[in-house]
Amino acid sequence: MEALEYLAALVLLGHGVGHLVGVLPAWASIGMGGVKDRPWILPGGHLMDSAVGKLWGVVWLAAMILFMISSAGVLLDKWWWRQWAVVGSVVSIVAIVPWWNSVVAGAKAGVALDVAIILVLLLPWGEKITDFFEVP
Repeated sequence: MEALEYLAALVLLGHGVGHLVGVLPAWASIGMGGVKDRPWILPGGHLMDSAVGKLWGVVWLAAMILFMISSAGVLLDKWWWRQWAVVGSVVSIVAIVPWWNSVVAGAKAGVALDVAIILVLLLPWGEKITDFFEVP
């Protein structure tokens, strides 16, 4: 396994773990540095520790798990890691965007990473990028 494959797996794993920023405030009442006690952008004025916030915490958790599975797929040299990464990216965007006013700047940067993952793994020229980095 090449160093760049380890790097890709580490990026996916780190991005997945980063979703704890949405899970912990919703479920564990643990304040995450930089998470603001502001309502989500959709109607209703729900906060992250509300019932809706707790439900959305499950979406954040799902994104985390999907990225962890994708990371494992890279390490195991499996072709399916790409599908898990794309689905994880979509779920991640769905988790983050409604809480745009509440989340830390890193979560907003995570949306950019999600978009990059989707573009690289779904567009025809994306294979050239993954081939260049020798990722399966």
